Amino acid sequence: MGMSHPQSYEILLLPEFADSGDRAPEPGTAIRSAVVAATGDTGASGYPRYAGDGMEADIDPATHTVEALLVDGSEVDYGLTVRIAEKSDDTAEESGA
Repeated sequence: MGMSHPQSYEILLLPEFADSGDRAPEPGTAIRSAVVAATGDTGASGYPRYAGDGMEADIDPATHTVEALLVDGSEVDYGLTVRIAEKSDDTAEESGA
C-alpha cells in the first residue's frame, strides 16, 4: 500500500512583500527553490517529512501548509514567505503557506 500524501513538492522562498500587496512582484521572483521528496519519516511537527536540494520540510498533506522548514540546516529568516507546488506527472498545484 502506498503513501496517502503527495510524493514530492516544489518549495519556493519569496520575499514577504509578495503576499502583502505593497509591491507587485515580478513572475518567478523566488529567491530560492527546491524539489523535495517524501522521506517516509514524520517530522517533529507530526507531519510527513520531505527533503531535497538543501531543504527539509514538514508539510501537512491535507492543507498543503509548510509546518516546519530548514534551508541548508537553518531556520528561515523573518521577511521570507514559503509557497509550495505539488509535483505530479502533468500538473503542479500551487498553494500558499
